[in-house]
Amino acid sequence: MTDNVLPLQLMADIDGLSIFSSIRQSLLLHTFRDLLRNLYTESDPPTADYVLMAVNTWASFINAFASDPNGNSFYEKIACIVVRDDNVFTRAAEKKPPRQVDSMLITAAKTDLTRLGRIASANVTGIGFTIAKDLRTLGLSEAASGIENECRSLWSEEGRSVQGLQKDILSIFPSDDWGTSVEKFAEYINKTGAGEFGQHHAFNWKAGDHTDKKHFRPVINQDKIRLNDLCGYEDQRQVVISNTLRFLEGKPANNLLLYGDRGTGKSAAVKAVCNEYADRSLRLLEVKKNDVLDLPEIMEQLSDRALKFVLFVDDLSFEETGGSFTAFKAFLEGGAESKPDNVVVYATSNRRHLVKERIEDRPGSSTAASGDIRAFDTMQEQFSLADRFGVTVIFTSPSQDDYLKIAEFLGKRRGLLNASSTDDEAGKVFKENALRWERWFNGRSPRTAVQYVNWLEGGDTFPWE
Repeated sequence: MTDNVLPLQLMADIDGLSIFSSIRQSLLLHTFRDLLRNLYTESDPPTADYVLMAVNTWASFINAFASDPNGNSFYEKIACIVVRDDNVFTRAAEKKPPRQVDSMLITAAKTDLTRLGRIASANVTGIGFTIAKDLRTLGLSEAASGIENECRSLWSEEGRSVQGLQKDILSIFPSDDWGTSVEKFAEYINKTGAGEFGQHHAFNWKAGDHTDKKHFRPVINQDKIRLNDLCGYEDQRQVVISNTLRFLEGKPANNLLLYGDRGTGKSAAVKAVCNEYADRSLRLLEVKKNDVLDLPEIMEQLSDRALKFVLFVDDLSFEETGGSFTAFKAFLEGGAESKPDNVVVYATSNRRHLVKERIEDRPGSSTAASGDIRAFDTMQEQFSLADRFGVTVIFTSPSQDDYLKIAEFLGKRRGLLNASSTDDEAGKVFKENALRWERWFNGRSPRTAVQYVNWLEGGDTFPWE
């Protein structure tokens, strides 16, 4: 069956996982065990029922293999699953250097890693060729050829070069005996973080594909914007940078409210700063304003982690001072349960006081239903949430010169303008069209400048031509 180990040994390895037991639930390992179990019951000569079941388990395994986006070979995919696993050992390694992790955890993890190394090293192409051979014994040559082709494809995957994350992961396990690398693995987790938080830098709080229960899910197509991609609003961004660095250094840091006109780069500033310091164990966690009632559950998940988290609420506003408003206010400051030290809140809003204001809420308004006292209290309640952010960073619409400066910056970065000057004829036309664009469309803002350059990059004709 395989070159090194029998199906029964591999099944025992899978079933014997303790610290890494949740890996058994992965689709790839689950279908691989079914494949092994069927091969263990092989009859000689093979019966039709056995061979058809073998074909079925092989098909399920190939589907799982193709569906797993991490790694090229079976060996690499198992390694990636191991590194992404979130368990008691990886949580301990996230918090402490390897030599400070409990020796019992180290021993159990080492045993599991040895098992997983044997599993990853299994000759899966040999299994496929065995099934194909049995098919030919029964005269099913066409079916056998199909499986043989899949085996050859698997073999070619084994020889592909490994890049990026997979290359880093495989350097942890240089030999088939992964148990010998337990301390090296612990060092890697201590540096990057455990589980999905260790492998991704940005997350959304949302329900899963097959469940209503919400959890943090990695942002697969993450906006990779960095600080050097931005132009203008340097003073505002410096506040965000300085506060974030204080936070990362373990010093007292404030929750930030980025308030101002639409399209001025508030969200971009937060994402750029978080991307800039992701290698310092900073993670961006986006929570929708409708999910603020989930904050106690979110804090419970984050409070015992060694990583640092920016809880990002984009476009924060409330129609009234109801349950979500009260819950969020208590979360920022004043609730019985305090916010963990490894979490700060960065929120953006187009409303200064975050709550929709009505004329009748203003003190002295002739339309106030209950007099000035009630109106004054209402306004104080509205102001109280914004006041609980330690710092408010204000983004206002740019002047014409600042707008053109941003557009020119983007044009140069994308090769649409002369890098050294914009005073030539092409630069003058670029500026004229940039001004026409903001008059025709969304007004003057960094977002409008991006939209203009996007259009220009796609061709030199404009809607007004």
